[in-house]
Amino acid sequence: MSAPRFNQLSLPKAQIDVLDSLGYQTMTPIQAQSLPAILEGKDVIARAKTGSGKTAAFGIGLLQNIKPQWFAVQSLVLCPTRELADQVGKELRKLARFIPNLKIVMLCGGKSIGPQIGSLENGAHIVVGTPGRIQDHLRKKTLDLSDVKTVVLDEADRMLDMGFVDVMHDILGQTPKQRQTLLFSATYPDGIAKISRQFQQNPVTVTVESEHQPAVIEQLFYEIKKHERNNTLRALFEHYQPKSVIVFCHTKKQCDEVAEWLNSQRISARAIHGDLEQRDRDQVLACFDNQSCPVLVATDVAARGLDIKNIDLVINYELPRDPEVYVHRIGRTGRAGEKGLAMSLAVEADAPRMAAIERYLNQPCRCDVPASLDRDASFSLQSDWTTIQLDAGRKQKMRPGDILGALTGDAGLAGTSIGKINILDMSSYVAIANDDVRQALNYLAEGKIKNRSVRARKIR
Repeated sequence: MSAPRFNQLSLPKAQIDVLDSLGYQTMTPIQAQSLPAILEGKDVIARAKTGSGKTAAFGIGLLQNIKPQWFAVQSLVLCPTRELADQVGKELRKLARFIPNLKIVMLCGGKSIGPQIGSLENGAHIVVGTPGRIQDHLRKKTLDLSDVKTVVLDEADRMLDMGFVDVMHDILGQTPKQRQTLLFSATYPDGIAKISRQFQQNPVTVTVESEHQPAVIEQLFYEIKKHERNNTLRALFEHYQPKSVIVFCHTKKQCDEVAEWLNSQRISARAIHGDLEQRDRDQVLACFDNQSCPVLVATDVAARGLDIKNIDLVINYELPRDPEVYVHRIGRTGRAGEKGLAMSLAVEADAPRMAAIERYLNQPCRCDVPASLDRDASFSLQSDWTTIQLDAGRKQKMRPGDILGALTGDAGLAGTSIGKINILDMSSYVAIANDDVRQALNYLAEGKIKNRSVRARKIR
């Protein structure tokens, strides 16, 4: 049976045209199951993993209720992390191309609150942000939620984990009681049911199975002694020789130590965790996204909301305590019809965790030993790309085409020498082929983009 198509829904033709332009013709399971109820204005509680298409599901729904001629906050999307909020904001902007003069404002911590206040003073239709910063604006009375029609709690389970329950209560208490509340969660702990009872009215429940088919993601557990972790980690790289990897660790300290050790092994890696400043987090994610850094060493919270395709391998440096977290981790690979690899290091004390994973997946954990891995001591993993940061972004009206045009025009670089370009609010990141970095920097030191000088520096 073929997947249902977006044009079967009661959507404006302009919205269908935008979806077609984005390559969205057929709906994912979460979209097919939740969108009809969302479009009817019902509350929805949806359980689905990252990468399932949930952002488009609630995004398409909330856009139908926006009145662009009325400059008031009509939709609020709460996200647990700045990275996820940024991802959601970008997706909403793409989906909303058919609505003229629509304004989406991002309110996240780690950035100066002054420009955010200025942006709100000029009006906004949709606010996307993290609970702490949204609460800051409410306390300062720079944000008014009295006209909100739709509230989205995205990855609500992670907001619970991060201790945002009271903050969510405070924020939703300042929205109208008669509103639509959409709750999306990758897992379903007891706290989610409690939040639903408190914030929703007769919600429609939608569940899309999180399990990954063995045919899509190959999963192996390597039984090791505790002192063998690093050596086995190196062996996995030598055997599989991946191009893009996420290594999951439990703690911030462990992330830093593992990343440092991998770099000492000629494997280019960077760590991401909650202690990084926003600027450093943006840099790390940009480098991983544009492939100038092939390995990301991350905690679960820091990696939440990542939607980066073509990840060859996920490695659990330590097994998580919760089997649903394990499923969420390995779901980073094997996307978009590609096959993926998920390897886990397991010590004897991890037996209860493996048993919990087996029960959750209803399948045995396939185990192996490091001695089975074919090793190549000469293996190294370095990127052919280097990331350059430009001190101009969306707020300065910078577009990818402006950067590409300057570098392939006046700077004289070939188009094949320029990789992915990411535009953030106040900065931009562009991947340049290693051999052409000096030429690009020399031009940017003297030349201009959009008739203005832009400071540039190499960050990876």
